[in-house]
Amino acid sequence: MTDTRLIHTVGVHALEWLWSHRDGFRLEPDVDPEVGFLERFKPIGELALICKVLFREGVAGARQAQLARQLVDHVWRETLDGGRMLVRGQRTEPLSPIPFEVYLPFRELGYSQPDLERAVLLNHRIDSWSALEVTPNRRLGLSAFQRRFGLTPNPSEPDALAGTWLARTPEPWTVEGHIGYAITHTVFHLTDWGENPEGLPPRIADYLALWLPVWIDDWLDLQRWDLLGELLVVDACLPRPTLDGRAWSEFAGAQQADGAMPAVHTMPEGDPGEVFDVVYHPTLVAAFASVLASSRALTELAHAAPS
Repeated sequence: MTDTRLIHTVGVHALEWLWSHRDGFRLEPDVDPEVGFLERFKPIGELALICKVLFREGVAGARQAQLARQLVDHVWRETLDGGRMLVRGQRTEPLSPIPFEVYLPFRELGYSQPDLERAVLLNHRIDSWSALEVTPNRRLGLSAFQRRFGLTPNPSEPDALAGTWLARTPEPWTVEGHIGYAITHTVFHLTDWGENPEGLPPRIADYLALWLPVWIDDWLDLQRWDLLGELLVVDACLPRPTLDGRAWSEFAGAQQADGAMPAVHTMPEGDPGEVFDVVYHPTLVAAFASVLASSRALTELAHAAPS
């Protein structure tokens, strides 16, 4: 049986680490053009997405919810300069979808940047935006984000889904690291990051229900905590999540006392900024998995309670 308190505690500690290391969510406006100014926007967008999930699920305690709100406010005001850095990024790379991807969860949380919204509407009208070559699961995500923004997805989500690895339900033993992430993100986009589990087509849900426990065991044995966390999120998105007790116990055991989650095996050492860049994602994923699994566990308890 999965310990709901253990699952919840993982998320609390992860948010505490993210708040204490909030300055790691930084931009580098003067970065070498070969590296790309927009690369550092990705962590900020992921943070906003996970905090939105936390608010949506409504299972966070007061401390957790307060930290999440403070984090979102901080990166919007201080890091993104009220969204003006997103506008700068869009002007730097006019066809890049990254500012749009980062902006949407902030918009859904009540923040606004009219100049960026005008750029999004313009880009949506030109063929180059939909013709931009990206991975199939990211194309699905961009179509889902367009829908959530209020635009007509181009391509449509069913068309975008057809090109993904998961939609083809290939041989499950061929899953490697990069395929694992393609699987998890396809599920995130189909379910709107766990909000709509019914968004999983039954054929895909059945395939995942059969093979997800095997993949979880594989990545658990390899101590690939980042991908394991994402697979635990996928489990919580299924119509009948397993909330694997062994996986959660070892996942929680890998978390550091300060709340950081290593990506693989143990924590890296070295320059604090470089360590943050390695650790922020698995720590965000730990918070994400914790919130969804806590929510599903409480739902199961409610359904099991005598009438």
